[in-house]
Amino acid sequence: MTVATPAAVEAAMGLAIAQAQRVKGSTYPNPPVGAVILDAAGEVVGVGGTQPAGGPHAEVVALRAAGERAAGGTAVVTLEPCNHHGRTPPCVDALIQAGVASVVYAVADPNPVAAGGADRLRGGGIAVTAGVCADEVSGGPLREWLHKQRTGRPHVTWKYATSVDGRSAAADGSSQWITSDAARADLHVRRAACDAIVVGTGTVFIDDPTLTARLPGGGLAQRQPLRVVVGMREISPEAKVLNDDSRTMVIRTHDPNEVIQALSDRTDVLVEGGPTLAGAFLRAGAIDRILAYVGPILLGGPVTAVDDVGVSSIARALRWRYDGVDRIGPDLLLSLVPG
Repeated sequence: MTVATPAAVEAAMGLAIAQAQRVKGSTYPNPPVGAVILDAAGEVVGVGGTQPAGGPHAEVVALRAAGERAAGGTAVVTLEPCNHHGRTPPCVDALIQAGVASVVYAVADPNPVAAGGADRLRGGGIAVTAGVCADEVSGGPLREWLHKQRTGRPHVTWKYATSVDGRSAAADGSSQWITSDAARADLHVRRAACDAIVVGTGTVFIDDPTLTARLPGGGLAQRQPLRVVVGMREISPEAKVLNDDSRTMVIRTHDPNEVIQALSDRTDVLVEGGPTLAGAFLRAGAIDRILAYVGPILLGGPVTAVDDVGVSSIARALRWRYDGVDRIGPDLLLSLVPG
């Protein structure tokens, strides 16, 4: 029996991660999973991502593409294959029936209902390897889903754009554009993959945003997130956020925990509001990740990215750590998680 080389497996996992990222946002309530089938010689013969709820999971999509060439080969999957019968049969059954010789996965399934796939595969005579590229998967396409499994609440990301001196607008209030076209295109990809975008009524009054996910040509992306407006003030029925491009929820509260409770059926939530809303979420400890798009400009002035976060001294500073720094066009994208 020919066994896929470590290099071939790692390359296949990279393809699987890309597939998982591609389907992210379309698989709820299932996780966004990618799978690649290598034949007995270690060549890629099938690639797949989990389809929308009720459709086949990633392993089945990849196995169908591979056909008979899956026999004696290796299945490389971002998440441990499921071992339960929901809307679709267990993925472990499909892998066993296809006659694969080995299965490699990145992250164990934390859901007790679906877990146990690795043991079932081993019981079927299939070699199983766990933990390959686990950090890339758990910090990538499965970040939000794993958080929801651990905590029972949606994963909340505060996203903002700022000048290098921490200003979200110039002294006159103008903010278009602090960052580049490339940074805005990246944001629209993230919007299309998330479940909800949250802003405050102040942002609606000042900027009148549509809060949609758009394609590079300007058209609407196929999938649009729920638009959520938070605050006690009435907004105009003519506000763009109330147009027909997507659904909108208005929540009459200033309490971030009430917002999260109202979105408890969601997994991936973006907070894009102004400094007041951001400050409220940070004071409440309701932010799980910060995404800061930093443009190489200086603005000065009084308009900062965030208002009061409850810090009275350096000793009481909210400590975060970087888990990613990327270059996007002329800008930087900083990813931070609680320290």
